[in-house]
Amino acid sequence: MKFDVVKVQEIDIESHRRLFLAEAKFQFVYNKCHGAGWVDTYLFKDNDIPIGYGSVWGKDKREERDTICEFFLDKPFRKHARQIFQQFIKASGASFVECQTNDILLAGMAFELTKNINAEAILFETAFETAFAIDDAQFVKSKNADEWNAYSIQKDGEVIATGGFIWNYNFPYIDIYYEVKEDLRRQGYGVFLMQELKKEAYRLNRVPAARCNVNNHASKALLLKAGMRVCGYIIMGEIIK
Repeated sequence: MKFDVVKVQEIDIESHRRLFLAEAKFQFVYNKCHGAGWVDTYLFKDNDIPIGYGSVWGKDKREERDTICEFFLDKPFRKHARQIFQQFIKASGASFVECQTNDILLAGMAFELTKNINAEAILFETAFETAFAIDDAQFVKSKNADEWNAYSIQKDGEVIATGGFIWNYNFPYIDIYYEVKEDLRRQGYGVFLMQELKKEAYRLNRVPAARCNVNNHASKALLLKAGMRVCGYIIMGEIIK
């Protein structure tokens, strides 16, 4: 079979992106790239009928557009995924694939058609709720909840840990970030903050999610203790030419 891969505008793939996000049911970290204009988009066609799409962004520099970060096909055409993906590589000129392992279709193409695959980050989803407390420590929300580090853990008037949310991922997911003062780490303040930020996410009608570098063992341990679990990895691979 012969398929067409055509570079298009964002609006031309919008319906297929909605299908992808509805099917995915996980925080998709590349979602923000479309609104920011960081990707080029390609539409896949069979006899002039749209059957899927792909997106390319820059591995090191956004303007280089050398890395495939999205790949979606309507279910009847997934049996042709390898063929269409190879045409996509040729049309886009991409040299790398960067994806989440819980994005099964693209991850499959990465494992089949790339080399030197490395995991760069760990993805977390919520697993269970916790009930940690620290004597005299309080979870404080600033009056302007949209500002950076809008939430904190305070004790005896001292700000010990700060955190907040990154909103520009696919609804209903929201990404949690946090930081604890270096000299006060490993005392439970980070876990307490993460616990309270999860609660706040639910109050905002969002599903909490998080990620950390694969080498950040302390952050991984904190997230697991705070009721998160590993749901995938961000991997990078070099396309085999």
